[in-house]
Amino acid sequence: MSTYSLSDGLASGAPRLARAPLLASWVRESGVGILASVAWIAFGLSCLWWEDVGDWSRTHSLGIAAFVIAAVALFGTVGADYLGSAGKALHKRAPWLVALGAFLTLWEVATAKFAWLPLPFFPPPQSIIEVYTDDLPKLLDSVFASVKLQLGGYLIGATIGFLTGVSIGWSRAVGYWVHPVLRFIGPLPATAWLPIAFFTFPSSWSASTFLIALATGFPVTVLTWSGVASVSNAYYDVARTLGAKPSFLVLKVAIPAALPHVFVGLFMGLGSSFAVLVVAEMIGVKAGLGWYLQWAQGWAAYANMYAALIVMSLLCSGAITLLFAIRDRLLVWQKGTVKW
Repeated sequence: MSTYSLSDGLASGAPRLARAPLLASWVRESGVGILASVAWIAFGLSCLWWEDVGDWSRTHSLGIAAFVIAAVALFGTVGADYLGSAGKALHKRAPWLVALGAFLTLWEVATAKFAWLPLPFFPPPQSIIEVYTDDLPKLLDSVFASVKLQLGGYLIGATIGFLTGVSIGWSRAVGYWVHPVLRFIGPLPATAWLPIAFFTFPSSWSASTFLIALATGFPVTVLTWSGVASVSNAYYDVARTLGAKPSFLVLKVAIPAALPHVFVGLFMGLGSSFAVLVVAEMIGVKAGLGWYLQWAQGWAAYANMYAALIVMSLLCSGAITLLFAIRDRLLVWQKGTVKW
């Protein structure tokens, strides 16, 4: 006679019922990572499954690289608990991996496989990879020239803008003379000074440096001036009570309190300077990414043009990230109170 009862059945099924919510939770947390792996597998298959409509030598390598990325995404998803911070970073960026894999798949199919988008205006991904491998020396020379020009003009403009902004915010006499000049020159875009700059300065390099410094200096000046002028008088009164001199008030009270405004101006100046950099290099300078864009457009080398645009985007993003790191380092005392 069987002694099996309903209570025994429920007891034996209890572990399965307990594991079900855990499995569902794991699927919810890991689903995006699995989708990322699937998206990159689809991209790899799109590279290798159909024949190219053109002659591109990096198609096979690109497909293998897509499979490697898919494997990394899947391994990072399954073993996220064992990877620590790397696993968390991969989980955080998994939605972007899904979007990027899907975008590259559609791009590959629409260009290299079926030519739904007209060539050469819309080159496939592997043609841009070819630019980075076959034309790397010229591209690196252009990057170095652009970074050197951008860095010089930006530092000059930021320094002059900072000193001018502090002077205007601190001294009414300086503000009396400089403020009208800023109101006259500031609204004009820096590119409007191109003819005058290239005629006045002895070389296109110095003229481009001036234009980049001008584009950087105006927002830094205005925001620094605003920051210094908005410092509470109570800070100055406390410092004077303790015997502070005017130099101490400027260096230890006004400038530290105005730094959040200064960094806003630096971020605004950075974006403006990159725009002027490209225009100046396309018109007058014989080296740099702007010149490279002009050269690629003249030869209808659209893959080279898109490759240069990607490099520009990465350079600007890297500069912004570096500026954020400097801001967080200098304004660590404001952590948790200022968010922007």
